Amino acid sequence: MSQSCSVKKCTRTSRWVCDCCQQNFCLQHLNEHNAFLTSQLNSLNDNIKVLRDRLKTLNIHTAIANSRRKLEEWRQDCYKKIDYLFEQKCQELDQLVEEKIRQQREELNRIYSKITELINAQETTRQDIDLFTLNIRQLETNMNNIEQTCFTINTHPLVIDDKFTLIKTTTERELDLLTLSPVYRTMRYPKESFVSLISNDRYLMMHQQPNLCLVDREM
Repeated sequence: MSQSCSVKKCTRTSRWVCDCCQQNFCLQHLNEHNAFLTSQLNSLNDNIKVLRDRLKTLNIHTAIANSRRKLEEWRQDCYKKIDYLFEQKCQELDQLVEEKIRQQREELNRIYSKITELINAQETTRQDIDLFTLNIRQLETNMNNIEQTCFTINTHPLVIDDKFTLIKTTTERELDLLTLSPVYRTMRYPKESFVSLISNDRYLMMHQQPNLCLVDREM
């Protein structure tokens, strides 16, 4: 038995059943229904064109500028730590050499003072001459050794774990309230109060009458 068109007040016999909406249409209303669906498709196509044009003008550097700034801060902080360690090791190396030089300088000054004292007194012995000669030769040997000193520097490659920096995609000001724990207890605060309630490494919850504020430390 044939069915009537599903359009209100239409008495024509149905010619087709629409697969998408399962409604019966006469030939005229079937064409109108198809034209309506096609018009919606054209509208969607227009939206796609708008989004495509928007994508062409999207400035990715602006979108990730803040994240790149944080990465740059992390890199500079790592550089500072490496530079600090480098300066420490350079100072340690300098101190090793300076200590050897200081010892030789003190010995030189001691011998020089003793010789000057004997010259001023115009009095010395062969034993003094032999002792000073021996001391000076030893100083020469020590200075030669200092000039030829070599240091062995044992270094290890700096291992950087990719997990040192983790990148997570989030929506700006995103906060999933479903992750909050159930209410533990409530507290009454007087009017005009300005009190911090709870915080973690990122968020700070505070009561600023008449509002309960959740502050993102990174903003």
